[in-house]
Amino acid sequence: MGATIWFLIAQLATIALVLVLVHRPLGDYMAAVYTSKRDLTVERGFYRLIGVDFHSEQSWPAYLRSVLAFSAVGILMLYALQRVQQVLPYSLGLPPTSEHLAFNTAISFVTNTNWQSYSPDLTLGYTVQLVGLAVQNFVSAGVGIAVAVALIRGLAYRSSGTIGNFWVDLTRGTLRLLLPLAFVSAIVLIVGGVIQNVNGFQDITTITGGSAIVPGGPVASQEAIKMLGTNGGGFFNVNSAHPFENPTAWTNLFEVLLMLLIPFSLPRTFGRMVGDKRQGIAIAATMATLYLVSVSLMTWAETTGSGTAPHLAGAAMEGKEVRFGIIGSTIFGTTSTITSTGAVNSMHDSFTSLGGGMALVNMMLGEIAPGGVGAGMYGILIIAIIAVFIAGLMVGRTPEYLGKKIGAREIKLASLYILTTPTLVLVGTALSFAIPGIREEVATVSIWNPGLHGFSEVLYAFTSAANNNGSAFAGLTANTPWMNAALGVAMLLGRFLPILFVLALAGSFAAQDRIPASAGTLPTHRPQFVGLLLATIVIVSALTYFPVLALGPLAEGLR
Repeated sequence: MGATIWFLIAQLATIALVLVLVHRPLGDYMAAVYTSKRDLTVERGFYRLIGVDFHSEQSWPAYLRSVLAFSAVGILMLYALQRVQQVLPYSLGLPPTSEHLAFNTAISFVTNTNWQSYSPDLTLGYTVQLVGLAVQNFVSAGVGIAVAVALIRGLAYRSSGTIGNFWVDLTRGTLRLLLPLAFVSAIVLIVGGVIQNVNGFQDITTITGGSAIVPGGPVASQEAIKMLGTNGGGFFNVNSAHPFENPTAWTNLFEVLLMLLIPFSLPRTFGRMVGDKRQGIAIAATMATLYLVSVSLMTWAETTGSGTAPHLAGAAMEGKEVRFGIIGSTIFGTTSTITSTGAVNSMHDSFTSLGGGMALVNMMLGEIAPGGVGAGMYGILIIAIIAVFIAGLMVGRTPEYLGKKIGAREIKLASLYILTTPTLVLVGTALSFAIPGIREEVATVSIWNPGLHGFSEVLYAFTSAANNNGSAFAGLTANTPWMNAALGVAMLLGRFLPILFVLALAGSFAAQDRIPASAGTLPTHRPQFVGLLLATIVIVSALTYFPVLALGPLAEGLR
């Protein structure tokens, strides 16, 4: 156990050191990208092509319409690509996907969820993978960052009716940030052994003399943006547990860093854009505290798993790759579920009940520690607004955050944001067991492990979909009409309803002038506020989800 603790500390220290070294230059660079008055030649050409006035800023309704229009076009195009796959080059002879699977997959990748109800290497050819899925990996991440930046502008602007220009934010985020970082990351992954080819299926002879069919593919390029953009969709069915996607222990650690890179740098961007770097430090400290607590609890649950097999193996090794071990699996699993990535290097369905429960809790927190690219940043800012409101009620003052008053309109929008995801999760799970015809399909087709664990599998699926995470308990068969449709709706509403409330809140703040700080102003950069913010996060999530957790992973773990 002592060696395990030191190994955990060593890996976490490495992650912390890299993030500390990188977050400042990357955060400052992102602030410069989204505040620069200069446009690249290629950017200006793109603006002319789509007819955008890149010199003008948009009101929040116009910004929202642009987000929705762009995403709707992406869903339609990705759906069409899947339905005509058989006539596309490099289709590998694969047939088109079914209507309900194409619907689910199109929504999944456009919403940055990357939930996969299918085996990727046996379902989608290279053209759909590259032209459809990989493109959405870039632009869906770009949309998330753009919305976060719009909210930050709302807090930074004074008496403005605008919050930026979506088309400019999306273009800059994709061309100046995501593409260069993904290119460098792909090269590193290729050096580490991740494959990058268009070889298709190959017949090989195994070391035991048997035969097997091994797929190739342009994996490294998709793996890089999958992690960097906190997308998570695997090129192969077992995702980052596959040696072609994640060959060694050091590539595993590198992929963890890619998931955390932008989310942990965005607080620095926030501090720079609002003119107070201490605000970014407070947000980053909150994120880091939750992350450390989560990875510690998951590692404890997996290394002390009860039962004969875990004790004989020294830990709960079922469903985990030997080349990563318990620590490499729990760090990866925590990072994936506490961001909106959803990639897996081990099967969460095989985790101990409490370990799998921690993955659930990570998503139920709203994925804000640090969360997905953009989504985690605007999510924790919403919680910060609620924390300030609570503090204001306690001392009898009108609450304000960064000089912006939080009135009835602002707290209603923040409350609607908080309520959206739990509603989708709980209603979706309840309907799966409450409607007779659907219950029979879920119980006899989707759930392979009935009882408390089967309930946890369905709860996990809706939690993952509504939070735009994409990971799954591998024991659940989700490629059915009900699961594809219900999870598709959960992903769609779980992405765009919160964005609606965030942009409306950004517009409300942008229209206000900044109030000078006074003796009664709550300091939001001190350790006391970090503690208040942590308490608000835990209480909001615990009160909402504890009853349903008691029916699944907690009940299973306490048996």
